[in-house]
Amino acid sequence: MIPGRHSLFWKLALLLCLSAVFTVVLSGWLLRTVGEQVVLLDEPAKVVMREYAAQAEDAWHRGGAEGVSAWLQQLRRREPGDAMVVDASDHSLSGRPLTESQRAGLRFQRELDWRMSFRSTSMPYIGVPFPENPEAGRLVMQLPPRFMPGRNWPLWQTLLVVVLPALLAMLAGGLLYWRTMVPLRLLQARVRRFQDDPEARVGPGLAARRDEFGDLGRRFDRMAERVAQVLGSQRQLLHDMSHELRTPLSRLSVALEGDLSEQDLRRRVAREVTAMRELVSDTLSLAWHDTEQRGTATEPLSPLAVWDLVVDNAAFESGWPARCFPCRLPADARVAGNLNDLAQALENLVRNAVRHSPPEGPVRLDGRREGDCWHLWISDRGPGVPDDRLDSIFEPFVRLDQARSAGSGFGLGLSIARRAVHRQGGRIWAENSHPGLRVHLCLPAAAEVPAANV
Repeated sequence: MIPGRHSLFWKLALLLCLSAVFTVVLSGWLLRTVGEQVVLLDEPAKVVMREYAAQAEDAWHRGGAEGVSAWLQQLRRREPGDAMVVDASDHSLSGRPLTESQRAGLRFQRELDWRMSFRSTSMPYIGVPFPENPEAGRLVMQLPPRFMPGRNWPLWQTLLVVVLPALLAMLAGGLLYWRTMVPLRLLQARVRRFQDDPEARVGPGLAARRDEFGDLGRRFDRMAERVAQVLGSQRQLLHDMSHELRTPLSRLSVALEGDLSEQDLRRRVAREVTAMRELVSDTLSLAWHDTEQRGTATEPLSPLAVWDLVVDNAAFESGWPARCFPCRLPADARVAGNLNDLAQALENLVRNAVRHSPPEGPVRLDGRREGDCWHLWISDRGPGVPDDRLDSIFEPFVRLDQARSAGSGFGLGLSIARRAVHRQGGRIWAENSHPGLRVHLCLPAAAEVPAANV
């Protein structure tokens, strides 16, 4: 997979490329610069060579060829290399003819300011004109070994080719480390703080980044927000559940302390135990929906078929005939949903409608296709709810007994239904239909399967 436009990969790759190019350019420039300097004669060597040329000129002026010959013999005793004194036409001024090696040295002689070559195994010949009269002649001699430049060149090569690139690579590595560790340590600090403080977030500095660290920070914030919501929801559920349990427990205490007959006491205990079991079951179901936020696996479902299953249970529980649960959905209606979640949502909505409807309702399911969704709604004939409370009825433990007839529920059915619908990628809302309440569901329509060619 190709990294995104703002991926950290491109930033790190750019930094590596720049560091590599900078290393190559800098090393090459230093190699050329230092290489040019180390192959040149230093000033002490030039001074000595010019002094020898001045001595050769003085010997020529004083003694002619014999003087030059005598001086050359003295020079050979001081310097190990070959030497000669020639005129402008490269004829020997010492009176002795030049040997073949000396003539070869004349052809490849160098001046004092020229670069010395490391390729030759012998010392180079250096030509130094007479200081007073350069046209009269010059001294040509092999460079004394002690003056040969470049003796430290292997060390310089090692420094420039190995040490310098290694140092620059370490610098680039340090920059890469800093680039990655600064946001990572910030995220680590937030995670450690989150262990003790659920309100801890990574903050705008890290979350505003557009690379992987920014995405990770934003995901952490969403996770932390969700965890904080779940923790708050769980605490609220435990608080509300403990409050709701007090009422049946208090009634049980009164019944046990009263003078009820054994048969009446059994009926009272059975009724309260059933109510508490229903409360615990609904609370656990609601807590599970709060914890499991990932979308459930969906498949093409027929709401009409699910409705038939829900009606069978509702008719058995309420004692109403099945005709009290009419359905006006088209037979070809298909939604992309989860069977358990859809059945649970419809079951809780139907049970709530039955609880707040007059005897034999009816409770009806209608719907129509709207674009990529199926719009379903369940209507009852109850008293409805105040318009300003239509949203709050989906909150846990909300019961509007003053608006609807008293029932035995705990206000969890609509909360469970809302979470089950949301898990399928749908929406749910309510409105008064005068009379009654109408609860709407909007679920994704199932993809149509093309007919096979015959």
